[in-house]
Amino acid sequence: MDQVLTCQGLVKRFGERLAVHDVGFAIAPGETYGLLGPNGAGKTTTISMLCGLLERDAGRVEVAGFDLDQDPRSVKAAIGYVPQDLAIYPDLTGRENLRFFGRLQGLSGSELNTRVNEVLEVVGLADRAEDPTDDYSGGMKRRLNIGVGLLHEPQLLVLDEPTVGVDPQSRNSILESVEQLGSLGMAVLYTTHYMEEAERLCDRVGVMDLGQLVAEGTRRELVEMIGGTDRVRIRIERDGAELVDALEALDTVAEAHATDDMVELAVRDGHSALPGLLTAADDAGARVTSVELVEPDLESVFLALTGKALRD
Repeated sequence: MDQVLTCQGLVKRFGERLAVHDVGFAIAPGETYGLLGPNGAGKTTTISMLCGLLERDAGRVEVAGFDLDQDPRSVKAAIGYVPQDLAIYPDLTGRENLRFFGRLQGLSGSELNTRVNEVLEVVGLADRAEDPTDDYSGGMKRRLNIGVGLLHEPQLLVLDEPTVGVDPQSRNSILESVEQLGSLGMAVLYTTHYMEEAERLCDRVGVMDLGQLVAEGTRRELVEMIGGTDRVRIRIERDGAELVDALEALDTVAEAHATDDMVELAVRDGHSALPGLLTAADDAGARVTSVELVEPDLESVFLALTGKALRD
C-alpha cells in the first residue's frame, strides 16, 4: 500500500463560518505527518472528519484502501483515535482500562492479554499497570489514552494534541512513545501547536491556518519554499574581514559579513555546504577555531506563510 490515508477537498461549515476549506493530504506507512497550526486553525475539525466522527460538507477520505463513504466500518477499524480529552476510567487500573477497551475492540483471550502487555511496554506503564489510574499523573493518563488507541493495532494512529496540559517530563515520555510508532511501520497523524514537537516527530508537516492547508513538506522543503537560508558562523584567529571575499565567491553562499574574528554567512543547505566553507577558509590561510550552524525552524516558516507567529 502506497498510502495509508488519502484525503482530498475536505470542507466543513458551521453556519456561516467556513471551518475547513479544501484540505487534502496523504500519509504513507511508517510516516508521521504533523498538522501544525494555532488553536482554531481547523486541525481537530479536519481529523474528526477523517475519522468519521463529523460529517463532511465535501471531500473524500480513504484509509487502508477503504472509502469512508462506502465502507465506514472498515475505515474506523483501521484507525486508532486518541482525542484531546481523556477517555479512561479513573477507578480502574491501567491494565483493567486496556482490557475493557480491548474487549470493546473485539479482542479476547490470549490475544487480548498479549496486546495489553505489549501496549503497556510501548507507553512505558508496565510498572504501574496494577495501580488505579486515578493515582496516575497527567502525563501517565495521556500515555494510557494513547495505549487505548493502539490496542487493535491500527494502520493509522490519530493523535489530537496529546501533550496539552502535561509537565515537561511527561511530555517527553509521550513524545518518546510516539517516536517508536513510526519505526514499527504505523502511519501517524499528529496535530499540535508546538513547533518543537513537529520538528522532533514529524517526517512531513502540513501548516494549517484559518481552515486551510497553506503548505506542506519536510522541514527542509518548507524552508526552501519561503527562500530560507541557514546561518553559519565561523570564528577564526584573525580579522574575519579577510575571509569574506573568499567565502562569498562560493555558489552556496548567499551573503557574508565579518565582525572582528567572526564571519557570518547566509548559506543554502548548510550541512552540505560546510565542507566547502572549511576548505575555502583553509585555502585562504584562516585558522578556524569554531563553527556554528543555525537552521531556520518551523516558527520562521509559519511566520512567513501566515504573517503571524504561531501563538498569536
